[in-house]
Amino acid sequence: MLAVLLTVGSLTLAGPGVASADAASLCVGRPSKTVAFATGELRLYRSRHYVCALTVAKNPGARRAMSVSLQPRGGHPAVDTGRYTRQAGPITVHALNRCVRATGSVAGTSGSTGWVLC
Repeated sequence: MLAVLLTVGSLTLAGPGVASADAASLCVGRPSKTVAFATGELRLYRSRHYVCALTVAKNPGARRAMSVSLQPRGGHPAVDTGRYTRQAGPITVHALNRCVRATGSVAGTSGSTGWVLC
């Protein structure tokens, strides 16, 4: 019983009020590229074998159309599209020794990278 109360208490203390841009991303690896556009930004993270991407809204709040797409050269794109309040993604692709391109959009405005991380 005590363990349950301690767990609930710690979740309450570290709830939504404790948030940062980096804590919101669930991508593993180091930040490697950020593309800002009018309504948000596209973030890419790279580890040894994988690249991860997510699109983050500049002003979180109401649900709106958001998407993120990540494609390794010679492969099929991984896509996350929907109506989100804060972010689309994260999505991850295997990209050892491969270039990738990424595109993100929030409410009809988008940003993309072209082929990067080669």
